[in-house]
Amino acid sequence: MKIKALDSRLRGNDDLISAPLTLNTCRPGAALQMRIKSQWFKEGKQHTPKELAGAVSFIAWKIADDALKSTRKADFEIAVGPQYFSFLNEFLVFLVQVADRIAYRRFTPEIRAEFTSTLANRVAATQAENQCRLLSGTEAEFKQAFIDQLNLRSEGYAEFDYGETGPSFKFLRYLAFCLDQIMDKKDSGWIIDQIMSIQAPAAVDMIEKTIRNLVEETPRPARKRSSTSGD
Repeated sequence: MKIKALDSRLRGNDDLISAPLTLNTCRPGAALQMRIKSQWFKEGKQHTPKELAGAVSFIAWKIADDALKSTRKADFEIAVGPQYFSFLNEFLVFLVQVADRIAYRRFTPEIRAEFTSTLANRVAATQAENQCRLLSGTEAEFKQAFIDQLNLRSEGYAEFDYGETGPSFKFLRYLAFCLDQIMDKKDSGWIIDQIMSIQAPAAVDMIEKTIRNLVEETPRPARKRSSTSGD
């Protein structure tokens, strides 16, 4: 599905409440608890595909940012600047692909198209806003570049399966291959195992859980504050 750049910005969603999800880090047996908004707060409200995409886009960016930080903690060099954003771009493209495959399973073709288009544009807008603060270029240029990269990578990911149990080995390997291209020579090759065995599976699990929570779970009631009164 080819994505067109639209005029959109990523914003937080006040209709969400925080729910803890676990993302595995680079250290064996260790896990990082990310407190992210993955459940609707208000009851009885029908949420549009655009609202769902807005919620997922916010979470996807946090997942990608955490994956980058965890990779750097594992002693892989990712310099602040073009290389830093190239890593984020590839990981965000991967997460949009994952979310689109989940949408394919769950939604009608029309809802899937609206969801994925909105998701891609909001992720692109946030990434562009961050890039123009540190790199030379405009938000519009960076956003279009992200959309172009997403469409290009979509052709590659389309060759690989994503079933009920998640992505195939080749689906994950494609992300690792793309990231390997931006790493320094000393890290090239080594990054593939880090991504395929740790970062990518954990990120997929979080996107799967996030969309499941947003689509299926009953919203939680607001927590009542306890009060005390003196005589």
